[in-house]
Amino acid sequence: MRPIIPNLWFDTEAEQAAQFYVSVFPDSRIISTALYPEGAPGPAGSVMTVEFEVNGQRFVGVNGGPQFPFTEAVSFQVTCETQHEVDRYWEVLTEGGQESMCGWLKDRYGLSWQVVPVGMEEVFADPDPERASRAVQAMLGMRKLDLAALQAAADGTASVG
Repeated sequence: MRPIIPNLWFDTEAEQAAQFYVSVFPDSRIISTALYPEGAPGPAGSVMTVEFEVNGQRFVGVNGGPQFPFTEAVSFQVTCETQHEVDRYWEVLTEGGQESMCGWLKDRYGLSWQVVPVGMEEVFADPDPERASRAVQAMLGMRKLDLAALQAAADGTASVG
């Protein structure tokens, strides 16, 4: 079976978005670009689709017009090995975009991302429900996630909020 390839519907900025994403993530590249031919729904010679890989995952960006904007109903999770990585991806992806809560953000193209540290799921799945609850309460007060602060909250050694 061939891999499932997400298609991302942009108004007119699929090529710019693909170039941005491949500049942000390692092991990324533009694969191909197709232009609208004469008589197609888009202006002849403008970018119709761009196929690209981000960290080894293929995507297709489609310039289809403004009728289908992105929503938070779909997001991409970036799992980071270190807090430094969380900080870097957060800074780059929110530039021209918008911070949200609990590690979520929208980039400059309106695509939603979750930037999360490795180890977060273990804190939230702690067998001690009080530890897990303290960590979740701490997360609810955060925009960019801070694993050390989440672990300190779970341990009861930091104030929540």
